[in-house]
Amino acid sequence: MDEKEECSQIPVISIVGGKSNSGKTTLLEKLIREAKRRGWRVATLKHDVHGFEMDQPGKDTWRHDRAGADVVAISSPKRIAVLERVSDDQPLDEVLARIQGVDVIFTEGYKHANKPKIEVYRSAVHQELFSKLEDLIAIASDVEFDNGIPCFGLDDVQGICDLIESKFGVKGSAG
Repeated sequence: MDEKEECSQIPVISIVGGKSNSGKTTLLEKLIREAKRRGWRVATLKHDVHGFEMDQPGKDTWRHDRAGADVVAISSPKRIAVLERVSDDQPLDEVLARIQGVDVIFTEGYKHANKPKIEVYRSAVHQELFSKLEDLIAIASDVEFDNGIPCFGLDDVQGICDLIESKFGVKGSAG
């Protein structure tokens, strides 16, 4: 099995919402904790249209980057990080192809990507669902929807993970 085939078999689920402060990150944190409790190996991928900095000014890797290295990696007994300079925004599937050895990948910030989505909807923030119904596998909300899409409470991560297990066959190392 080549790298692209392996990646294509890892379920990718996008956590989306129509606006900032909809609760995407909060739901994702809870989903990660529940997934880890079930023994799943989890990857997350956050899209940031504004750019980001992970390095600390003055540290060695920061100095390597500022000197012009195209790829800067740092490794320790517990973590590895690789920062790669790119010319423009990379397609989601190309970024996903780099992630291996996990049972599920959750994305946040890729609301227009062609991946199955769980939309976070809070009545205080939203007027209507952002996503097309055919793109949704579930809705996490503080109100009920009667549109044929499974609807879970904002804290019902057990129910959402049960859905992911049944829909995508995610078992994890404990399963």
